Amino acid sequence: MNSSGRAKLDQVTQILTNLQNDLKAPKLSVQQRKQLLEQLKVHGRSVENSDPIFTKNGLQTLSRYATEEKASATSQEALRCIANALLLVPATRQILVDLDFGPWAAEKLDSESTDDEFLLSRVLFLLTYETTLDYTNLVQENHLADNLNAAITRHAKRYSKSTPQHARGHTSLMDLMALSETLKLLFNITHRSPDLSPSFSPCIPHIFKILLRRGIPTPPLKDPTNFLINALMNLDLEDTQHTHPGTQTAIFPSFDPPCNASHLIAILDKALTSYPDPELDATVSPLLTLLRRIYPLAPPPVQTHMQTLLLPTPAERSKPLGKSDTFFSRLLNLSTSALTPTLRGSISAMLFELSDKDAATFVHNVGYGYASGFLMSNNIPMPESVARANAETDGVLVNPITGQRLDREDVVEQQPMTQEEKEREAERLFVLFERLKATGVMDVQNPVEEAFRSGRIEELADDED
Repeated sequence: MNSSGRAKLDQVTQILTNLQNDLKAPKLSVQQRKQLLEQLKVHGRSVENSDPIFTKNGLQTLSRYATEEKASATSQEALRCIANALLLVPATRQILVDLDFGPWAAEKLDSESTDDEFLLSRVLFLLTYETTLDYTNLVQENHLADNLNAAITRHAKRYSKSTPQHARGHTSLMDLMALSETLKLLFNITHRSPDLSPSFSPCIPHIFKILLRRGIPTPPLKDPTNFLINALMNLDLEDTQHTHPGTQTAIFPSFDPPCNASHLIAILDKALTSYPDPELDATVSPLLTLLRRIYPLAPPPVQTHMQTLLLPTPAERSKPLGKSDTFFSRLLNLSTSALTPTLRGSISAMLFELSDKDAATFVHNVGYGYASGFLMSNNIPMPESVARANAETDGVLVNPITGQRLDREDVVEQQPMTQEEKEREAERLFVLFERLKATGVMDVQNPVEEAFRSGRIEELADDED
């Protein structure tokens, strides 16, 4: 250890000693305690030569200042030190759980302070990893769900029309950071403990309210929009137990039932042109998952509206499907992209669901070329008759392979084959089928040989024209 490293370690040790002595016999002023904790926070931003902070003794000292200090500024400095420790040294998380810090943090989350919300949500979020913290107990005994729902409700009130225009929305970075941490905590809890999801149903309308009234940012899935979507993904949107009967109204409000679905689709549209393909898989997949969860819950008029926005329009069929520069074409091309393995499956599944989970309708909507891979990989049989796939669009037949209107297909003018060309093609086919038979993979009958045997081919003399 060099001299600067030794000096830092000595400073960290001395600060913790001063803080521990003050807990035994209080002598420091509030300002002095805050200054010592600020110095410790700076040192604790790096693991090197800060070892005493990450021990049980160091965390116990910090947790006592966080929980026992009446001055909020001092308590918050202690929480910042704790949050840094949990982030940098994962082993400290279980130490803090063993110190019974979780129940206090869950109850303290009822604070209306944005700084408290940010720090407490961050600490509780980090404790969802590699610890034995019982979040079910925090919900049942320490009001975690109630306090988290209340925090999101406070954020949503910023977007109420009754709020003065100058104060509407999130006006500071800390407000947005606090919302993001709370949403991340909500996602992790409901992801790891799905049975707790109904406890957080009251925040569903407030999340949709924030999402809708914030509009579409640039890029469209930047924080906290992505966290709002992620949080909704695990919540009990169906609400089968009817513990919160307003859930369905929250998703499909009576004043404009399709508004939330339309907004999510608009975000998806923007996202597909805002991120490179390699990033789309991780960025957009949660949004697709949410749309797929919403669709089966939607009333028929909203389902029809979603189909209108997500499936090809009649104008789209003037070209083969996937060949234009439209939202639907981008979706369709991503459904077969090697760069988006997760997204391509989700897109195909969504389009299949929008097609009433009917193979023939699916082929009609996307063309057999795009549909075949999904149908085969999911063992979905194609009906012998694809009459519906070759159905009419605006009274005009469409090509079942490409999805293009037949009357818009290019007419290919081709000279008829000469007798010599026909003979060469027949010989080529004969050789290909003989090679296939030789592999033993398939028992095939060479059509040229079969035609000769049936008398449909006549061998001509060398001098015959």
